[in-house]
Amino acid sequence: MGNAGPRRILGIDPGSRRTGFGVLELHGGQSRYVASGVIQAGDGAFPGRLRTIFEGLGALIAEHGTGEAAIEQVFVNRNADSALKLGQARGAAICACASHGLPVSEYGPRAVKQALVGGGAADKRQVAYMVRMILGLEGRLQEDAADALAIALCHAQHDRMAARLAAR
Repeated sequence: MGNAGPRRILGIDPGSRRTGFGVLELHGGQSRYVASGVIQAGDGAFPGRLRTIFEGLGALIAEHGTGEAAIEQVFVNRNADSALKLGQARGAAICACASHGLPVSEYGPRAVKQALVGGGAADKRQVAYMVRMILGLEGRLQEDAADALAIALCHAQHDRMAARLAAR
């Protein structure tokens, strides 16, 4: 990956109704906020919601010129149906990235919290606060967008550490 020039990372917090996204530009050791928001897939027929996620992320990749993506791994709760739908939403998101030639890295929720807050049991408020502090953002972020930016920041930190280790 290296530090030759700026890179753009698309962070994705997948959901079957709301998929958060966050775009960061990395140059050297600095992360700069580019964009964030939520793709609203709604409550309609499930195949249509997956299409909305796929097309929405494809449009964001083209608009922001992202060259890589990071996505949250599936968190399995007690509801198997919800976990399956979340997995399918992740699949639509990963396919959108792959169809644009983006490599996709995956991070579990605990790894993201650990990277940003220093503890894997941090709550969403703590994660959102750290996202705002790291990126120098004012005001409140939408929850799904803050989570997506956290995933992108986790990926950036992971890459910086891997580059340091490779240089040794």
